[in-house]
Order: sequence, then structure tokens, then C-alpha cells
Amino acid sequence: MGHLLVIESWVGSMSTLLPRAIGEAGDRFTFLTRDLHHYLRAARPPEPHPLLAARNILTAETNDLAVLPEQVERLHAVLGFDGVISSCDYYLPAVARVAAHLGLPGPAPEAVEAACRKDLTRRILMDAGVPGPRHAVCRDRAELVDAARELGFPLVLKPTDLCAGMYVRRVDDETQLLAAHREIADFPVNARGQRRSPALLLEELLAGPEVSVETVSRNGVHHVVGVTDKSVAGAPAFIETGHMFPAASPPDALREAGATAVAALSALGVDDVVAHTEIKLTPDGPRVVEVNPRPAGNRITELVRHVTGVDLPGAAVDIALGREPDLVPRETGVGSAAIGFLLPDRAGELAGFDGEREAAGIPGVRELDLVAPGRHTRPARSNNDYLGHVMVTSPEPGDARPRAEKALVALRPRWTDAGGTAA
Repeated sequence: MGHLLVIESWVGSMSTLLPRAIGEAGDRFTFLTRDLHHYLRAARPPEPHPLLAARNILTAETNDLAVLPEQVERLHAVLGFDGVISSCDYYLPAVARVAAHLGLPGPAPEAVEAACRKDLTRRILMDAGVPGPRHAVCRDRAELVDAARELGFPLVLKPTDLCAGMYVRRVDDETQLLAAHREIADFPVNARGQRRSPALLLEELLAGPEVSVETVSRNGVHHVVGVTDKSVAGAPAFIETGHMFPAASPPDALREAGATAVAALSALGVDDVVAHTEIKLTPDGPRVVEVNPRPAGNRITELVRHVTGVDLPGAAVDIALGREPDLVPRETGVGSAAIGFLLPDRAGELAGFDGEREAAGIPGVRELDLVAPGRHTRPARSNNDYLGHVMVTSPEPGDARPRAEKALVALRPRWTDAGGTAA
């Protein structure tokens, strides 16, 4: 039985999937955080909080990488850790550094840091000849304007160190560019109290469908588990509204996407991780959008598990403990699995939903998860604004997405009007 140190976590789906995978493998974990209330605020009674499965819950300044490895070393001397892991992008570099400091299994810290910084990823991939968009790294308004004039609109402006599509914006002219720049500049510290890099990434707008390649890397070998497709909405933002596994794109395009993801991981030196690489299937071939050295979010790992039986959070646990993950697919009777997300289109206080029974009655619905009434909403700006999701499976390839979309259409949010009544 292994003992994992979990350094921070997301509060979304992986906050439950990772503890579940640890427990099902017969392992145990200690949770380390700088702010326990960040997780308590995300509690959703009557569901048991996932941190109740922790053997210990400890606090430390997880944002201070100058002292964190030594602090964990003292904990290790008492508690004895066999591996270190996190599901949160903002702490993946800390996990890699701590594991290296303790001599425990883990990826190279410099590779993880490069993958978690979009500007560093772009430079390394470009130097290695891995295809991506034309781009420029800019640190101020003047550099942005000059780069935009050279690259030519339309463009995509994005922070180099945020997640979930936060502040990623399409810009079609200089006015939109400067407005998007001001919006990002007004968010200098992320939700975990970390000061953000001033660097911004300006990229050409790539045409074509977007997919993600789910991989497991171990001892220098990159194993492609499969390719997921996605739908995106919310322009000028880029909000993921749904995913289906396996992707319905032509087989040749999927093979090329897988090969491109492997090339990106190799160029970055990313190894001993479960990774999620986002790729655009452009008319000129696959182009890397970003590389994430952790399992996919948005419950994509559950789509993979329903179809193939491969448990990617479980694989991440095995790798963190130095074990060989089980990546052999098995027959599940599921040909496709899809998830669709419900987005708010207005500001207000959520009163509830109509159509829940109709949505739940769609054949193949596995999950219907909606936020509780009372949530204050705004028109969606990123993946953090979801009102809930529906997950659907089908025995037929490609059939799960239309079923999920049908269930989403049935769900109709209601908001409380100014007089306190549901509208």
C-alpha cells in the first residue's frame, strides 16, 4: 500500500476522481494545502467531501517553492511518502520539485515547468520543429500592438500561466486587442494567490476542429490512449461546451494528432506523467494548442474509462508511486461517451432548472449534475462558469454527442427576478 502526498488539487471533477483512484488501488494519501477553506467552500452536501478520504490534512505555504521541499522533507521523515501528486496545474511544478528533492518517482521539474508555461512551450516546440501557430510573446502594450500588426488579425490573446480558458480571447482588431489586454492586466494574481507572469501570448487564429490526445508516458515511452474531440463556444472567449471520446474525426487525422502530441511531449522532455495535449486539426495538418502534464479535466477521463476501461487517474497514481499502469483496453459495451456543459447566458441568481426529468430520460445518461439554486451567475467567460453537465454513453461510435446535446436542450435554467420570484 503506497502513501501519496497530494499537494493541492482542483475543486472540480478531479478533486473526486483522484481520491477515488487512490482508494480503489488500496493506497492512502496525505493532503497538503495553504488554504483549507478554498476546498471547504466547494463542498456540495449531501455528498461526502473528497478530503474526508485523506489520512492526514496538513497546511504549509505551497506557493513558496524556495522552502516547500525542505518543509515536505521534514514531513516525509515522520509520515513516509512513496510519491507526490497533484491534479492542479498551478502546483505541478511544485510536485515535480518536491519529488526530485525527496528522490521519489516523478517527471523532470524543468520539463513540467516548461509545459505549464505557454510561452516556454511555444519556444521549445518551435525550436524542435513541432507545428504550432505563428505567435509572439509580448510583455507590454507596445509589443502587443507591434506583434499584432506583423502577425495580422484575427488573433488569439492568452495569458501564459492561467488555466480553464481564463482570459483567452479572440481579437479581430486593435481596439479588441487593447481591451483584452486591459482585462488580463486587471487579474495580476491567480485564484491560488500566485502572482502571474506579465508575459502574454499572441497567436494566429487556427481554423479547424479541436481535439485532445490523452497519453501516458513512462520510462521514455509515450502511449496514446485515445483522442477526444471537443466543442467550443462563447466567442470572443473559448469555452469548452462538450467532449466526446473517441473523437469522430477521420482515422488518418487522429493518427497524425497522436503523433504530433508525442512529438510535443518528447520535445519538452515530459515523461512519467499522464498528459492531455490539445491540438487543432487545421487544413495544413495538426497544430499544438497546449500541452498539459496531468490527466484531462472536465471528466474526460471518465469518458475514456467508460469506452476503454482504462482509468487515467489510476494511471497517474501508479506512475507517481513508480508502478506500471494498466493501459490494456477491455470490452465495455460502450462505443462512445460524451459530456455536455450548461452555460449561463445572463447575470442573476439561479432559481433552478426545468426539464431535469426529460434530460435524465435520454437513453444512455450516466450523470446529470447541476449546481444548486442560489448560485449568482454571469454570462459565461471561461470553463469556471458552468451550471452543470450531462454525461451520456452509447453502444455506437459517434452517437453519444447528439444524445448529450439533446439532454442539454431539455435543461432550461430559471433565474430569480428582482422581486424574488422565479422567472
